Amino acid sequence: MQRFWTWDNHQIAWQVEGDKIDTNSAILLIHGFGATKDHWRFNQKVIGSNTTCYALDLIGFGKSSQPNARLRYEKKRTNDFNYCFENWSKLIIDFCNEIVKKPVILIGNSIGGVIALNASLKLEQHCTGIILIDCAQRTMDDKRLAEQSLFMRFMRPVIKTLVRQRFLSTTLFKKAANPIFIKKILKIAYPSGNNINEELVNILFKPTQREGAPEAFRGFINLFDDHLATDLLQNLDIPVHLIWGEQDPWESIHEAQSWLNKYKCIKSLDIIKGAGHCPHDEMPEKVNPILKKLIQEAI
Repeated sequence: MQRFWTWDNHQIAWQVEGDKIDTNSAILLIHGFGATKDHWRFNQKVIGSNTTCYALDLIGFGKSSQPNARLRYEKKRTNDFNYCFENWSKLIIDFCNEIVKKPVILIGNSIGGVIALNASLKLEQHCTGIILIDCAQRTMDDKRLAEQSLFMRFMRPVIKTLVRQRFLSTTLFKKAANPIFIKKILKIAYPSGNNINEELVNILFKPTQREGAPEAFRGFINLFDDHLATDLLQNLDIPVHLIWGEQDPWESIHEAQSWLNKYKCIKSLDIIKGAGHCPHDEMPEKVNPILKKLIQEAI
């Protein structure tokens, strides 16, 4: 059953499975950009059959509040929000402290993985483990600019100036916020085509029709200098496990493999053959047993 929690004068939608189960730890699922808590449609109930499992809509997405975006250089206005990894992480930390109220294992997909990593550092002993599913590598961040082509480095100031303009970001968002375009993106993200159905399209489409929906998009596309997973992994001493779609079109499997070899906190990498950016939803029959095993070992 969906519930709402007031956080910083905003409404955050969340749901829980297995809340009657008495365990020392709980699980919190953190979705990626443009998704919602319902993107865990094939996972939350399975996990919740053994362990209390929470999922929420990050502010800006799903049924949570969608306040106006405030970029770093802009003057603060009543109830606006700076969409960034630090603030999304603060939401997760406060949710764990006020709603979950027990040690957690954080599971994040895409940007949800970066949020999980950052939140875990501040939760300290209250976070006992992290599972990253195709964690965002953020190759377009300023700190990785040297890896881009000369043309992209040259164009960066122009791109930054353009995407700051609300009329442009809103226009781009509205062109993308339709079922036909969403289905095209899903066919890229889910290369096997598994589970691309009307339910999934509606999960992603319906929140885009709310009045404030373009604002989170504006905030996100202006994140040119924010947390990188690699910087956060350097400072972690709790177990981190990776699950990755072999054919992820956006987050390189080769980079994920290099993380496994480089960072001591990373204990395993499970590659889901034939899957893309969201293997938990594309191939839950392969991902759920891995999740259950990792959780059981952790608790």
